[in-house]
Amino acid sequence: MELKGTVAIVTGAARGIGRGIAMCLAREGVHVIIADLGQNQDTAREMEEAARQVRAHGVEALTVNVDVRDCEQVRGMVKAAIDRFGRVDILVNNAGVTSVAAVATMEESEWDRVLGVNLKGTFLCSKAVAPHMMERRSGRIVNLSSQAGKRGYPGNAHYCASKFGVIGFTQSLAYEMGASNVTVNAVCPGEVDTAMFRDVLAPAIALLTGKTPEEAWQEWITTRVPLGRPQTPEDIGEAVVFLCRAENITGEALNVTGGSEMA
Repeated sequence: MELKGTVAIVTGAARGIGRGIAMCLAREGVHVIIADLGQNQDTAREMEEAARQVRAHGVEALTVNVDVRDCEQVRGMVKAAIDRFGRVDILVNNAGVTSVAAVATMEESEWDRVLGVNLKGTFLCSKAVAPHMMERRSGRIVNLSSQAGKRGYPGNAHYCASKFGVIGFTQSLAYEMGASNVTVNAVCPGEVDTAMFRDVLAPAIALLTGKTPEEAWQEWITTRVPLGRPQTPEDIGEAVVFLCRAENITGEALNVTGGSEMA
């Protein structure tokens, strides 16, 4: 797909990986809908800053407040994009959450929250754009899974279940959309230096190992990643750009992990 002049929705785009994806697409000439749950002032400011950065690349940006677990809000997001730009060429299902809890002590509500955002949100957003892309016989859907979608990790069963589910969903949807010339792929990030890892996962690792969160983070990288460095949001964005350009790749789950996951 020629990307210049196309239109992309990126969920969870206010910060972290989502913003990195939005910036990489904008550099390729893609107009971007910055979709996030902007219910507080901090997130709303982050969304506007992301939109400003997108526009700095000479393309248009639209911010949309959306809870991806809510069908009507998701439909409203897609409608806003089509009303503004007349089309949606790319959907990046990036919105995601995590926490750390053992299965034996995990609250049912926390299981529902993580599966709701990570897996149900991917389903609802894909469902909302699918008829439009099928009618136009063109489109790209890229779902964010994780290396935790390929192997389980203790204390992260809900997150792993959601990300394994994203890969299965990606493969099934790729079959369904193939005849309409729409590709569906997943990207599996590894150790990305974002708030999710720094604020949630590193403190939990530190607690188990008796180290500081910074020490835990550095040890995790040096012992687990063959390339010896974390991934960046831009690394993930570049993988998304690659999959959006690719004409003959669908149903894949592409690792961007520095080698920490090779399966």
